[in-house]
Amino acid sequence: MSRLLSQVYRFLLMLVLLCAGVMAERTGLVQYLSDPYEYPYILSRLWEHVCIVGESMSIATAIGVIAGILLTRSRFRRYAGIVMYIISLGQTIPSLAVLALAMSFLGIGSGPAVFALTVYSILPIARNTLAGITNVPPHLTDAARGMGMPPARILLEIEIPNAMKIIITGFRIALIINIGTVALAYLIGAGGMGDLIFTGIEVMMTAKLLAGAIPVTIMALIADFCCGLLELLLVPKGLRLNG
Repeated sequence: MSRLLSQVYRFLLMLVLLCAGVMAERTGLVQYLSDPYEYPYILSRLWEHVCIVGESMSIATAIGVIAGILLTRSRFRRYAGIVMYIISLGQTIPSLAVLALAMSFLGIGSGPAVFALTVYSILPIARNTLAGITNVPPHLTDAARGMGMPPARILLEIEIPNAMKIIITGFRIALIINIGTVALAYLIGAGGMGDLIFTGIEVMMTAKLLAGAIPVTIMALIADFCCGLLELLLVPKGLRLNG
């Protein structure tokens, strides 16, 4: 049965690839991508997209993980509700409005785009870090304290490894949202693949639209796959089996 399903999967995959190739040829995408004048332009927009995603996610990950860890400490636990409410305001506001607000204070370009996307990406990371560490079984931390382990060591060797799967899930959600939202950064002069997408819509050029939309889709799929590999590397094997 599994062999039959594998053959069906391969057939469907080949069929999808064939249809995609036919559509790419009919819409003029192949001809557009092979244009020696357009190819460097597409690569530069793609690099801008990757840079904005990388910068905003690096800052958001650092802030989100630190905030989530601090809110699990007994000294700051009472403030968890209000802090998470403040952080959640970034995603309560529509992404386009966040970009517009950032532009009104910081001007145009990649700077306000990175700031807005950082604000927009913190919530899933902080929330999952807080939830992951909070849900670590109490008997594990109690046993560690009984063995005389200091709080810092308990955090690094017990709490974070047990919460890592949930933390990576939050990072994955934030990363996928970020990759898609960066396309809107074109509207405030930050470039990225949104340049191709919106320009293609304006001039009604399907090939240009697809040249921007397809790489963003592929980038999101690659990011999702890489997060799966990251989970294999960072989550202890015993915890993966239990999950």
